[in-house]
Amino acid sequence: MNSIKLKLSKLKNPIKAKLLAGFFKTGVGQYGEGDIFWGITVPEQRCVARDFLRDISYGRLDDGRKKALENKAIFKGLQKLLKEPVHECRLTALLILTYMYAVCEKKDDDLNKKKIFDFYVKNIKYVNNWDLVDVTCPRIVGTYLFNEKTVEDRDLLYKLAKSKNIWEKRIAIISTLYFIKQNVFSDTLKIAEILLSDNHDLLHKAVGWMLREVGKKDEVLLHNFLKKHNKEMARTTLRYSIERLPDEFKKHYMVLKNI
Repeated sequence: MNSIKLKLSKLKNPIKAKLLAGFFKTGVGQYGEGDIFWGITVPEQRCVARDFLRDISYGRLDDGRKKALENKAIFKGLQKLLKEPVHECRLTALLILTYMYAVCEKKDDDLNKKKIFDFYVKNIKYVNNWDLVDVTCPRIVGTYLFNEKTVEDRDLLYKLAKSKNIWEKRIAIISTLYFIKQNVFSDTLKIAEILLSDNHDLLHKAVGWMLREVGKKDEVLLHNFLKKHNKEMARTTLRYSIERLPDEFKKHYMVLKNI
């Protein structure tokens, strides 16, 4: 994985790095405190991630034993990248994981899907900014848990939702984006209810976003949720959730909020 870090280091952009450090709130006491940016765009990081998997021909090996050995080496290298203080190193590692998972899905490779999911959960503390969460957790955590049939597996989302860690809470709600796309809304709504009392703006936005996505699929369900929880929702959550509703409904819910 040293080759990935080297490739990324050659893409450094000090001007963008300064802007990103401000955008992702890396100052003292802010949510991204201590995060280091090199100023590399996400499309550039995606190219590095895809080039790496293409170079090792990931997903093209027919020998199961070789594939298992390859995965073991990859996971060891990815963990090293995830421990880097440089934001782009962590995101690139997580992008590689999402691409690996997509390959396993195409091949119905349940064994390696579980390995990727378990690795992600084991290293969840390194998924510690909102873009790292949003780009990866629906594609790995959401996809994997949706296809697991036992209640115990989905309990992970509720455990994360009740965590004291903001990023684990965000993973809990954003992972359900995959559920929403499959027209399954119950987990999103239950986790939204758990997070309604949280006071962090990043969670207000995340919950509002997921409620909006539910509303795209089932507007009646969104209206029912809003009628029940309008008063207790943060204004940001409410504004995000009603963003795509007709103007008369937007006005109606904002008036109710202010009464």
